Amino acid sequence: MLFSSLAGQALEMVLFFDKKGEIFYANAAAKEKLGYGEEIFQVHIGDIFPAAFEWSEDGFIIGHRFDTGIINITAYRKNQTCFPAEGKLVQGEDGRYICMANDILEKEFLNKEIAQVRNEAKLAMKVKTEFVANVTHELRTPVNGILGNVKELLEEEADEGKRKKLLLMERCCENMGMLINNILDFSKLEAGKFTLDPQRFRFRSMMDFIKESHERKITEKGLDFVVSLSGNIPEYVIADELRIGQILNNLLSNALKFTATGKICMEVIKTAQINDRIELFFIVSDTGIGIDKKDEDKLFQSFSQVDASISRTYGGTGLGLNICRQLVELMGGNISVESEKGKGSSFSFSVWVTIPEGESIPEEGWNGAAQTPVFEPERAGLAGRDPEEREDDSRQYGTDANKEALKKILSKFILSVEMDNWEKAEMFAETVRQLTNDAPREVKSAALRLKMSVQKENYEKTAAAFKMLKELIWLEKET
Repeated sequence: MLFSSLAGQALEMVLFFDKKGEIFYANAAAKEKLGYGEEIFQVHIGDIFPAAFEWSEDGFIIGHRFDTGIINITAYRKNQTCFPAEGKLVQGEDGRYICMANDILEKEFLNKEIAQVRNEAKLAMKVKTEFVANVTHELRTPVNGILGNVKELLEEEADEGKRKKLLLMERCCENMGMLINNILDFSKLEAGKFTLDPQRFRFRSMMDFIKESHERKITEKGLDFVVSLSGNIPEYVIADELRIGQILNNLLSNALKFTATGKICMEVIKTAQINDRIELFFIVSDTGIGIDKKDEDKLFQSFSQVDASISRTYGGTGLGLNICRQLVELMGGNISVESEKGKGSSFSFSVWVTIPEGESIPEEGWNGAAQTPVFEPERAGLAGRDPEEREDDSRQYGTDANKEALKKILSKFILSVEMDNWEKAEMFAETVRQLTNDAPREVKSAALRLKMSVQKENYEKTAAAFKMLKELIWLEKET
């Protein structure tokens, strides 16, 4: 009775029939969906599921293997129309049978709708990818044309005023080229059309090239730069050299962008080996502005910045780190970040590379050949103090470390002004502004006026702002 009650309320069709195939029970769902009503008790099970139960002299022959569980069958209504169903057969001890079937017409319709939507999405993605590829190609051509002509003019131009404008155009063209490449890479990655190109290359040569590419800009900003490679990394590896370099270049560029004082470190360690495959672990750390823990997840999202002020102050599209994440994952690794607001960030990622046949692995140890000595306490006037304490103190206005850092940066600033190098002067002015971020209002205002006068390339106003700022800083230190 309980089973009959439950079967009567079931949404699926439930049919009881005997050895002859004669139906003696049907729930409401079966009567309604099959269109028989009470006449269903005069119907043979083979009339409803002809492919599953064939007529025979003894009653019926099971035409499908129900012992495999739920199977797809076709159900026929009274008017001889049919619909797809999922059915299951259970045989009782008394020789009777129970057939439970569920109408999957709507499910199949939805599956077709989903398949159509999926195909349309793929087509739209293909169209978008082709459009982006065409547009970026069309953009790259004029940008490269402008850049080439600017470089030629720079070689011929002697007037400093015109050279400054040409250098600005050169930098804008290079930034535009990087942006175009990022958009194209992102589009290919999103469309699943991005492929790696593993080649045999000399690993340390790649790292030396990356170091040399960034060293000048980093040291010009008054920062220290450390590069350390584990000594047990093979000389040659097989991997996509271009993409590993792209990830490192992006991380180092971000570190430079967001670091006003202190240092930037790049380290590579061999962490695992399976047969001829090794895992390389890269770390790029800085002593920059850092981010809150709650904002770390935003870093690797598409077109995402921690907040709008980041984009306004430092620029960028928010694509770089997302591309880095996808590239790292394509190479079998993962990327993560550890950061603290105001105390810097540390990005780390791992990739798997192949050891070429016949290549030997050096013994454990550190290779100093690729290292760059970075922290010079005597130069900064901070010898004998703990490095972490020096870095933290330099950001806190009024400390000895902050005073020494300001002194060093202001010296480089005024030298850049005297040499008429306003681009460097603006960079140092921004560093001064960050080092005086928690200073009294008068000092902060003077630092801001200094930066504004530099942006206008006005020597008299810059000299006056520099003199006023120095007087305020040293007066504050004395009091």
